[in-house]
Amino acid sequence: MGPDHKADEASRLLGSYRASIDNIDAALIHMLAERFRCTKAVGVLKATHGLPPADPAREALQIARLRQLANEAQLDPDFAEKFLNFVVREVIRHHEHIAANGDSSQDG
Repeated sequence: MGPDHKADEASRLLGSYRASIDNIDAALIHMLAERFRCTKAVGVLKATHGLPPADPAREALQIARLRQLANEAQLDPDFAEKFLNFVVREVIRHHEHIAANGDSSQDG
């Protein structure tokens, strides 16, 4: 097994890993799109019934839940919390837009 064989094997493995990463990235985008479709419907429902765009109690429960899931999945819980906070801030921004404008055409 010479150096060329090892380089070929490394190149094959790299290609395989990158293909998996590409598939995961595509799945994440589709999952986020679906999540924002659902949260858009929540925003319209909240605006229709005069409910506030943010729900701090729900957000706290979600953070605790995702931190636990992250621990179980061996993912840094701080990263999971930062990611959720980023998504929630965008959702709240969309909900505020819907509440202010009565506009349900914006995703999220």
